[in-house]
Amino acid sequence: MTRTSAPAAHEHGHTFEWSEMLRILLVAFAATAVWFRFWEPLPSVSVMGVAGLLIGGWPIFREALESVAAKRMTMELSMSIAIVAAAAISEFFTALVITLFVLVAEELEGMTVSRGRHAIRDLLDFLPRAISVRRAGVVSEVDADALAVGDAVLVNPGGRIPVDGIVIAGHSFVDQARITGESMPLEKTVGVSVFAGSINQSGALEIRAERIGRDTSYGKIIEAVEQAERSRAPVQRLADRLAGYLVYFALGAAVLTYVLTRDIRATISVIIVTGACGIAAGTPLAILGAIGRAARAGAIVKGGLFLEQLGQVDTVVLDKTGTLTFGQPELRALIPVAGVDETTLLDAAASAELRSEHPLGKTILAHAQARGRSPKEPQHFNYTPGHGIDAVVDGELVLVGNRALMRDHGLVVPDDLLAGHREASEVFVARAGVLLGAIVIADVVRPEASQAIAAIHAMGIKTILLTGDATPVAEVVAKQLGITEVAASLLPEDKRQRVRRLVVGGRKVAMVGDGVNDAPALIEAHVGVAMGSGTDVARESADVVLLGNDLVKFVETLAIARRTRRIIWANFAGTIGVDLVGIGLAAFGLLNPLVAAFIHVASELAFILNSARLLPARGSDTESVSRTMTSGS
Repeated sequence: MTRTSAPAAHEHGHTFEWSEMLRILLVAFAATAVWFRFWEPLPSVSVMGVAGLLIGGWPIFREALESVAAKRMTMELSMSIAIVAAAAISEFFTALVITLFVLVAEELEGMTVSRGRHAIRDLLDFLPRAISVRRAGVVSEVDADALAVGDAVLVNPGGRIPVDGIVIAGHSFVDQARITGESMPLEKTVGVSVFAGSINQSGALEIRAERIGRDTSYGKIIEAVEQAERSRAPVQRLADRLAGYLVYFALGAAVLTYVLTRDIRATISVIIVTGACGIAAGTPLAILGAIGRAARAGAIVKGGLFLEQLGQVDTVVLDKTGTLTFGQPELRALIPVAGVDETTLLDAAASAELRSEHPLGKTILAHAQARGRSPKEPQHFNYTPGHGIDAVVDGELVLVGNRALMRDHGLVVPDDLLAGHREASEVFVARAGVLLGAIVIADVVRPEASQAIAAIHAMGIKTILLTGDATPVAEVVAKQLGITEVAASLLPEDKRQRVRRLVVGGRKVAMVGDGVNDAPALIEAHVGVAMGSGTDVARESADVVLLGNDLVKFVETLAIARRTRRIIWANFAGTIGVDLVGIGLAAFGLLNPLVAAFIHVASELAFILNSARLLPARGSDTESVSRTMTSGS
């Protein structure tokens, strides 16, 4: 039993207090005493019954009076009317049992809602409370709340790192799987960043604290989830309104029953049997549980509104670079022309790119160094945007660029030189006026992308690829992943307009991206979803942030949102159905007040527990959430 608007007690969690336990026991004792007539000194009124109602019913009556003062119709008010009416016709046992049911139901509901809230807040306990710091050359142990930015924090092997900071001494390997999704421990030396929530494995580390507590990446994620919990989805407001309407309907049905039958017991039963807490409390509980479960799946949903909209999505628009692919070019192959070997081709390209800042140039240079080659210093270097590089190496002109650059220098590139590599960027190499060959460089598709797209399609959701990359590259990636609709060579404004047209056309759109160029489209979509490793602009523009950059986590969040929607609407339909049937049976005298009270409480608890299925499991909550945390919150 709860108010039709979220009670303050539930906003701050719930603890089972002994005073409430004692109240429930006293009401149970009073009901037993009335049933067996242990002590009834007055023939016209039950002293034990009145005492039990005053003690047990006080919290219910108090909330009813608050509702009257606020001009709100709530279930506490309707139940207070039913309890008083039952007592007025000397049905003290029935009144006490109704009171007992209400008190027990409130405690069970409170503990259920509290579990969802504490599941998130307790995550901060994952970080150590006692921390070793070095101050003025002296090592001492301080409480986490006493840490300050700039402190030198010491972490022994096996310890959890409590801050975001920079290693200033020591050498170790750190398990960052909980933070960045890295499957293998990463080596940490002086000058390297570490993140709160990761685990030091082998050596001792001394870390200069740069961010502490809720300012760490770990803390900011928890803060985002808590903020989402406090938001209210439209369906919650609908639940509150519907709960109020049901109470009015019950009171109207009770008046009509009394006018037609003059049966006060049937009238009281009509009031008692009607319950709306299954939706008034079950709806926010479902959203709370879903937001917590999404966090454990690896996604931060920034509010109940976005969770609700995500459950209605029928179209997912995806960026390519950094979303479906890693956004890191990889040298796939060296294709020399006849009479030229791979080493000659690679050496010429690496020497020309030695001073280049272009990602493709850095990829070529890294590959050459990995193969043990030593590029030569160019005597001259020039970069032409949109074409490529011309450099002088050992007195000879070396060209590294696209077909247009080769054509500008009078070189003809065979059309079939990059046949079979449509996804690759155009990188041709020439030296001293002779074409040496081509280098195949392409982005790498994320290994989980294919599984994620297949799962989205299995839900009946349409996928669209929008990218600024060239059409051949986009088409190859789309075909590889099973995406049939592709639009390439798009500017950020083009992406935004495409998404806007889908929204105006009645589609429920989720946009997934990672870069600055995706921010306008993320804002335009019903739900903007950003990769955790993306730019700050993208993450700020998004409504959902994926942690660990795993698209499967987006699919899991989609499934959670859809399941939440099904559960909420099942509660709506179930509550209305039970109330209508119950009112009908009670009006015809087929339910006495006691049975009506049992149906009321049992149905509401059933719907609340239905919502509680979305709450994360106990025990491993902290551990499972932290596995998906990322530093880019």
